Amino acid sequence: MALTGPEALYHDPAFTRFYDHENGWAADSAACLRLARGCDSVLDLGCGTGMVAAAIAESVPRVVGVDPAEAMLEVARSRPGGDRVHWVQGDARKLDLGESFDLVILTGHAFQVFLTAEDRAAVLGGIARHLRPGGRFLFDSRNPVCEGWRDWVPERSESRFTHPQAGDVRVWNDVSHDAATGIVTYWTFYQPEGQPAQRAECRIAFAPQAEIAAQIAAAGLEVDEWWGDWAGTPWHATAPEIIPLGRRA
Repeated sequence: MALTGPEALYHDPAFTRFYDHENGWAADSAACLRLARGCDSVLDLGCGTGMVAAAIAESVPRVVGVDPAEAMLEVARSRPGGDRVHWVQGDARKLDLGESFDLVILTGHAFQVFLTAEDRAAVLGGIARHLRPGGRFLFDSRNPVCEGWRDWVPERSESRFTHPQAGDVRVWNDVSHDAATGIVTYWTFYQPEGQPAQRAECRIAFAPQAEIAAQIAAAGLEVDEWWGDWAGTPWHATAPEIIPLGRRA
C-alpha cells in the first residue's frame, strides 16, 4: 500500500486526479449557482478543483477562486471555463484581496478543515472582509450531533468509479474520532484495478451550531436563514448539516 502524508488528498496530484470523479456536481453546487444569479462578483473560498467557480463564471463577470492547494488549482485552471475565473493560491484565514464581493461561498465542508476556534474565527473575519455592505455569504459544516463519521468505515463507505486514465477505481474510508477535541481523522483509500491502494490522511473538526453562530456574530455578519440540508430545510438540533446563509451587517 502506498502511503502519503496529511492533506495529500488535496495537495498530491496522485489524489487530486480522482477528486471530481468522487465529488461531482451536487446539491450544494446547485445552491451556490442559484445564489450567484444576478451577482456581479463572487468569491469561492476553498474552491478545490474549481467546478462550482467555473460554472458561476458563465454568468457572473468577476469570479475569484481561492485554495491553498496548488495541485487542486492546476485542475481548476485546466477545466473548461477555467479561463473565466481568477485563481489564487491562498489561505482563507489570512486572505486579503483588497476587493469586496456580492457573494462569498465556502462549501464542500471546507469550513471543517479549520481545526481550532481561533482558525474558524479568522476565516469568518476573512469572509466579512471580502463582502461588500449587504453582500451575502454561505458555508456548510456537518452537525456533530449526528456523528456522521461513524459511516466512514470500510464496510459502509466502499464505492467504485471509472477514471479515464486509471480505469476502475475502488475507494473507501476509515476513521478515528477524538472525543476530547471533536477532531476526526479520516483516511481515504484509492485502489485502481491491478495496483496497490494509496492512502491519504485528513483531519477535520465538527464545531457545534451554537459556537458557529457566536463566531458569525463576532465577525460582524448576520444570518438570514439556517438550513439543515441543501434542500433549504430549516435547521434543527438533529439536522445533518449546519448551513448559515447571511450577509455582512
